[in-house]
Amino acid sequence: MTRIGIALFDGAEELDWAGPWEVLAAWAKQWPDDGVEVFTVSKVGEVITCAKGLRVLPDHTWESAGELDVFVYPGGRGTRRELKDDSVLEWLRATRERGTLMTSVCTGALVYAASGFLRDRPATTYWSAFDELLAVDPTVEPRPDDRFVDAGEVITAAGVSAGIDMALHLVARLHSVERAREVRRYIQYDPEPPV
Repeated sequence: MTRIGIALFDGAEELDWAGPWEVLAAWAKQWPDDGVEVFTVSKVGEVITCAKGLRVLPDHTWESAGELDVFVYPGGRGTRRELKDDSVLEWLRATRERGTLMTSVCTGALVYAASGFLRDRPATTYWSAFDELLAVDPTVEPRPDDRFVDAGEVITAAGVSAGIDMALHLVARLHSVERAREVRRYIQYDPEPPV
């Protein structure tokens, strides 16, 4: 079973997490034999208020989530608070040390930079957040023109809707390009398909 956790926190941008969730949950539900489980995770499991006011109850807390194969960290205004929270950074580092593939969307890259995940790596983020990203970690190789950057154990996506592209890339990486195309067709996503 491939276990994919998607972070939720107050101030998370809705589409940053809901876009990847739609892609990955569609994969899990429509192709159950692929053995994928997708769920949301927050620090303590309380109702989260997202950037534009959507309220969401996470599926798991950090403690109840168990082992993760993939973790998706969204952006949004709340990331500025998250990147200064030592408990968040410590949990992320511990999660990565267990071999979890760490992915981010939008300004989630700022939190990953604060965690040390982007040191000397190429990365992308929201188009207007590159100065902030480099202020957190000046060793990051900025990729402002890329929808997503796969740097091996860390994948970063540009802003908001780019998380959908990154999630389709994850399907291709974890299963196959053909499956990613099937998922893309299923969700009828076709602006400029990445696969």
